[in-house]
Amino acid sequence: MSTWYYKIYPSFVFMKIVSIIPARYDSQRFPAKLMQSLGGKSVILRTYENALATGLFDEVFVATDSPLIFDEISDNGGKAVMTKSTHQCGSDRIAEAVEEMDADIVINVQGDEPFIDKKSLSNLIQVFHNDSHKEISLASLMTPIKNSEEIQNPSVVKVIVDLNNFALYFSRSVIPHNRDQEEQTLHYKHIGVYAFRKEALMEFSKQEMTPLEAAEKVECIRYLEHGKKIKMVATDVLNFGIDTPEDLQQAKAFLNEIKSK
Repeated sequence: MSTWYYKIYPSFVFMKIVSIIPARYDSQRFPAKLMQSLGGKSVILRTYENALATGLFDEVFVATDSPLIFDEISDNGGKAVMTKSTHQCGSDRIAEAVEEMDADIVINVQGDEPFIDKKSLSNLIQVFHNDSHKEISLASLMTPIKNSEEIQNPSVVKVIVDLNNFALYFSRSVIPHNRDQEEQTLHYKHIGVYAFRKEALMEFSKQEMTPLEAAEKVECIRYLEHGKKIKMVATDVLNFGIDTPEDLQQAKAFLNEIKSK
C-alpha cells in the first residue's frame, strides 16, 4: 500500500490490501459489456486503470474466466488471473484468485463500475483500521437515491441500515416502504464495491447459496444470513453500474462531461 496512509495515520497496523476485479464475459442483460468501448478503452480496462491509479492497493488484479478479458488486461500491462467458469457470483471468483495470495483485506471493485473514486475506497479501507477487535467481516458502499424511478427499479439494489450504519437487509424491492407517505424517507442504493477480511471471504466461498440470497440474487445477503456484520459506508460520489446498453450511453455522457471540465 502507498505510504501516504501511514504518514497520515501512523498508529494504523500494517495490512496488505489487494484489489480484485471479477470479470465475467457473459452477461444475461448485456452480453460482452466489459469489452464495450468507453471513451476509447474497454469498460474492464478503464475500471482496472482507475483502481490502479488510486494508489491504495499493494496489488490490483482482474479475475476472469475469459481469455479475451485476460488478454485485454495483460496486453495493456495489467495483471490478470484466469479462474473457473462455474462460479455463481463475483465473490467466489475473487476467493479463488486470492486463495494463495498473501493478503489481509481484499477489495472487490466491480468490473462494470468504472468510476469508483479514491475517497470512497479509502473510506472502506479505514473501516478495518478502526475495527481493532476484528468484528467486521465486510464493508461496502451506499449512496442516497433521490430519483423515484431508481427507487422503484429492481435492477437497483437498495440497502437499509441500523443507527450505526450496519446493514440490516438488501433488496431489489423498495426498502424501506413509506406506508403513510407523510414524511420523506431516505433510500440508499447499494454500490457493488466490497472490502473483505480475507478469512471471511474464504469462509463465504465454502458456503452454499442461502435462501434469501437466491431469491434476491444479491450475494452479500449470504453474510447477513450467517450472522456476519456488514459495515456500510455512505458516499455522495455518483457511480455508474453498466448493466444495459442504456447504462453504457449514460456512462459515455458522464465521461465526456468529466473530460470537458
